[in-house]
Amino acid sequence: MNNQLSKPEQAKQSTSITLPRGTLDLAYQTNSMANKSSLEHSDHYQLEDLLGFAQRINPKRAFLFVSKVLGRHIPVAPSTMRNAFTDLANLVPNDLPEPILVIGMAETAVGLSAGVHQALQTRYPQALLLNSTRHAQHDESLDQGEQSDTNSLFTTFCEDHSHASQHLIYQSTDSIKQAQLLTSKTLIMVDDEASTGNTCVNVVTALRDAGLIQLEQVHLTTLVDWSLDQENTNQQTDDAQPARMADRLIGIEFYRHHLLSGAWQWTDAPNPEPITMPSVDTTAAGSQALGFTGNWGRFPTLNSTDGFDNYLSSFKATFAGFYNQDSFDATQLPKKILVLGSNEFVWLPFLLAEWLETTSQNLKADTDTIVKFSALTRSPIALGGAITTMLSFHDNYGLGMTNFAYNVDPNKWDLIVLCVETAADSVDAMWRGLDNVLVVSPTT
Repeated sequence: MNNQLSKPEQAKQSTSITLPRGTLDLAYQTNSMANKSSLEHSDHYQLEDLLGFAQRINPKRAFLFVSKVLGRHIPVAPSTMRNAFTDLANLVPNDLPEPILVIGMAETAVGLSAGVHQALQTRYPQALLLNSTRHAQHDESLDQGEQSDTNSLFTTFCEDHSHASQHLIYQSTDSIKQAQLLTSKTLIMVDDEASTGNTCVNVVTALRDAGLIQLEQVHLTTLVDWSLDQENTNQQTDDAQPARMADRLIGIEFYRHHLLSGAWQWTDAPNPEPITMPSVDTTAAGSQALGFTGNWGRFPTLNSTDGFDNYLSSFKATFAGFYNQDSFDATQLPKKILVLGSNEFVWLPFLLAEWLETTSQNLKADTDTIVKFSALTRSPIALGGAITTMLSFHDNYGLGMTNFAYNVDPNKWDLIVLCVETAADSVDAMWRGLDNVLVVSPTT
């Protein structure tokens, strides 16, 4: 069974984006949002509210949708991100069959999934959150109360077009959580965007093969869904269309929820220059041990904020030392603060950025106070379009791979709070050499 949104969609629009390696033609429609919280003077998100465009350094796919509300490649105010999380969660209907599993896709959507999960808990307090990961887990990073278990890997799946295609999904060694996971009846799959639907099908297939045989409904919940052309069964074309997702998920009711939807078509430029993608496709653990930061979704959890209080304490202690204070003094927070998460470690850093935004606004009456959030990433993207600046450096996990920070000019910020889940000295010397960078680590 295939089901469209219950929310009405607006009239279709179209645009073309020219990139060095080709042209991206878009046909899209916005989703009416009766309870939309982000834009005071509009009842729906426009394309320019949600997306910019850039070129991937990836031979599998030459273009990238760059989210303006996700806090990954473009710094975003935490309040803007929170509104997007809530607006997306509000599209998920009531009265879903329980137990419910919310699953997010590494690395881009692990913060989005936690935000959607947290918003959903007002209606579904027992919903589980579980994120995919590309970081194989050391024993010491297991959830508190869980025992070391060499069989803690639950399943794997591939994201075919990605720069790092292999994903890992871990189970819980807590028998109650694991039983709930295995008896899930509703899967809410959260991602920043859907392009072909292949990843959704791959995830559902992997989970069913791993034991989730009671799934009744799948809700693909994305900021933007570009796969709706697959649902137009009247479309005539000389090219073979991929099978509809609903037809590929036998025995499951399939639903979509998104802020904007449409379809894309890519046309290669004549004789594009060949590209070489950096080596970033690994699921190794890395030589740097992960400090304990609670459980925010790498293992099944009901409470994604577990660990935040400790991380906030680490920030306060580090800030006090950075500014030679006897103890943390919020009145000394500078006006322009950028909080950076690192790779998949973005949820607790986002909560820290949100706390800083609220604290700063409460303390300072002037309107010059700015707090924004972004993240380090392994995703290789070319300069141009929505990507105006790029910093490259060694990763902090000891994987020996290059990481990037996009649209981040250190000179424009009074303070950059770089949040990691490894030791502070694992951070590349480029960051440690900047006098406005404060590194927060769980081992602080």
